[in-house]
Amino acid sequence: MARERPMAGTATATATEAPALAAGRWPLVAKHLQRQVVPRVVLLLVCALYVLPFYWMLNTAFKTHEELRLYPPTFVPEKLAWSNFSEAVDYIPFWRYLANTSTITALTVLGSVISNPLIAYGFSRIEWPGRDKVFYIVLATVFIPFPVLIVALFDIFANLPRPVLDGWRLGWEGNWINTYLPLVVPMFLGNAFWIFLMRQFMMQVPHEISDAARIDGASEFRIFSQIVLPQTLPAIGVISIFAALHAWNDFLGPLIYLQDEAKYTLAIGLTFFKSQRELQFNLLMAASTLVVLPVIALFLLFQRAFVQGISLGSIK
Repeated sequence: MARERPMAGTATATATEAPALAAGRWPLVAKHLQRQVVPRVVLLLVCALYVLPFYWMLNTAFKTHEELRLYPPTFVPEKLAWSNFSEAVDYIPFWRYLANTSTITALTVLGSVISNPLIAYGFSRIEWPGRDKVFYIVLATVFIPFPVLIVALFDIFANLPRPVLDGWRLGWEGNWINTYLPLVVPMFLGNAFWIFLMRQFMMQVPHEISDAARIDGASEFRIFSQIVLPQTLPAIGVISIFAALHAWNDFLGPLIYLQDEAKYTLAIGLTFFKSQRELQFNLLMAASTLVVLPVIALFLLFQRAFVQGISLGSIK
């Protein structure tokens, strides 16, 4: 039985369609590279840029004194010197500084969680004359740098008597300098940026819910605490993280107001450790690692609440 010969036009059409298909696929491949591959490569490079200092800190923290003197430096420790961490803790009053920093951080978070939602509620849910103008004035204070206020704030705190309990009687003596009051009390009075964040979040809560509660006889505080506040928990979580990071990493505030070495925080304690003693980079990096670990753990534990609070607060 004779085989049928393929038509010459079919072979020509197939040869013509192959380059056309390849040319049609190239825009799809380029689009995929532009949208999927290139952004991920850029993100990986940026991530590596930010991770590099942490890696070098850990790398130095595990090196011995002899290995630190090697040139060129090694990128992986030849032997993990775990003893550097115990020596770093004993080299400075680390646990005292840790207790001081934890106390200030806890009080800062407490003050921020109490004050900022209350102030933001007044700016977002209650109508009163000049509300928006006052809010804009408060928001404008974000652009005032802290160094501009140092002299004025120090003068105010130096002339404010501090409360002292004498048995059951409340007395006043001295001033706020060399105490934790200048670092903690302002947090109970609100922060302009955190107030703005909470206000934007609370404005998304339907006003009809508050109006219905008022018709039922609920007070403003009850509406705030039982209706609005539970719906703003992600934003409160973000404020707590911001406040904790601010207090944990604060260097300028303790440097200005604290004069007793026993009251220093970790940030200022490490700096004095570098300037007053023989500088040993491996011990310094070991102590710095111990200081940074709580911050990293805090973000890893609450990163979902952090991202959720930021994203929801930006959608109107």
